Formats: sequence, structure tokens, C-alpha cells
Amino acid sequence: MLRKIGRLFVIKTRFEAFVIIYALALGATARGSQYITEYPGWGGKLLFLATTGAVFLGGAKILDAVRYERERNESELLGNEPT
Repeated sequence: MLRKIGRLFVIKTRFEAFVIIYALALGATARGSQYITEYPGWGGKLLFLATTGAVFLGGAKILDAVRYERERNESELLGNEPT
């Protein structure tokens, strides 16, 4: 039963990855806009860039992980060793 519930929290496809990245981006831009109002000037703009930059880095890592898992599963089905 716990395994079935745990599978709900696993990103299996690129579409799911893009939905998660989109949600992260919405949160980051909302927080970034708060930073701009709290810290006017260059400080707020730099914090806004930092929040959105974190989404870019995290999104790239998520997409790489989805690709790696797919390739690993395909190689296991073919009986090859993962590289």
C-alpha cells in the first residue's frame, strides 16, 4: 500500500517534469516580486534573478534525471548494463 502511495510522488514523464517546473517557476516569480517590493533597487532585482535562476538549475536537473531514469529502464529491459 505504501508503495502505491509512494509512486504518486515520482516524476515519470517529461510532461510531469514540465508541470512541476512550471509550478516552481510560479512560486519563484511570486517570491521574486515580493523581493522587488521589499528591497527596491538593485538588491531586489538581484534577489529576483536568484529565485528564477534557481528554477532554471533545478529544472535542468529534473529533466536530466527523467532522461537518465528512462535510459536506465530501457537498458535494463534490453539486458544491458547501464553506463
